[in-house]
Amino acid sequence: MWKFLPLVLFVVLSWFLLDGLGKDPKKLPSPLIGKSFPNLEVEDFYSGERYFTQSKLKNKISLVNVWASWCVTCRAEHKVLNDIAATSDLYMIGINYKDTKKEGKRFLDILGDPFKLVVFDHQGKLGLELGVYATPETFIVDHDGVIRFKHIGEITPNMWQNEILPLINKLKI
Repeated sequence: MWKFLPLVLFVVLSWFLLDGLGKDPKKLPSPLIGKSFPNLEVEDFYSGERYFTQSKLKNKISLVNVWASWCVTCRAEHKVLNDIAATSDLYMIGINYKDTKKEGKRFLDILGDPFKLVVFDHQGKLGLELGVYATPETFIVDHDGVIRFKHIGEITPNMWQNEILPLINKLKI
C-alpha cells in the first residue's frame, strides 16, 4: 500500500496544478462585491478638502479607478478612461494611490483628467480598505454606494463595451 503513496500524491498535486492553469488571475473573486464602498475620510487631490467617500457616491452610479503615475498599465488604460468620460454621464472618481501630488498632477496634465473627483491616497489607506494590490483596479459602485464590480488590470475598449457598460445599463434601471 505504501508504495503507491508517491503516485497518489503526484496525481493529487498534478490535479491542483492543472486546475490552476485554466484560471484567469485577473478574475479573482472580491469579498467586497455586494458590500458598501469603504466610508473613509479622504483628501481631495486638488483642494486638500477632507470628506467621507460615501458622501460622494450616494445617488449616482460611479466608476472608481485606482491609479498611479508610476504605473505603466495605468498610462495604457488612461485613453480608454478619457473616452469613457467623453461619451458617458458616468460619475468617475480617480484614486491616486501611493503617489506624490507632483507626479500625479503631471500625469493628469499630460494624459488628461477624466475624473469628476480625484482622491489623494498617498499612504494607501483607502486602497488597503478596497483590497488593492495592483494598479490599475476599477470598481463600479451603484446608487446606494454598494460595490457591484471589480476589475484588476487595464480596462480595454472591448471590456468596456461587452462587460462594464451592460452592467451600468442594468444598474440604471
